[in-house]
Amino acid sequence: MHIRLLEVRLRLYRVSNIKERRSVVEGLVARLRRQFNVSVAEIPSQERDLVILALVNVSSDGAYAEGMMEEIVEKLQGAREFYLEDHRLEVF
Repeated sequence: MHIRLLEVRLRLYRVSNIKERRSVVEGLVARLRRQFNVSVAEIPSQERDLVILALVNVSSDGAYAEGMMEEIVEKLQGAREFYLEDHRLEVF
């Protein structure tokens, strides 16, 4: 069994209130779950424009799991709603 944990730090553009933030984050989480079949959790942050997400994938194929996480990072880098500030991938 291969487990991959990807932590991403996203800086949101043009978010003036919590309602807008929630809308962007909930939409992103739903798309990631649907498209990549990963578990996603938001890690609390004190900054309104900072979103920290933890994504986990469990697979029988380590190369597949690694490729999926790299594809997620590429997708996040091309987004218009936010800037991918940092990411970290852990292997278990």
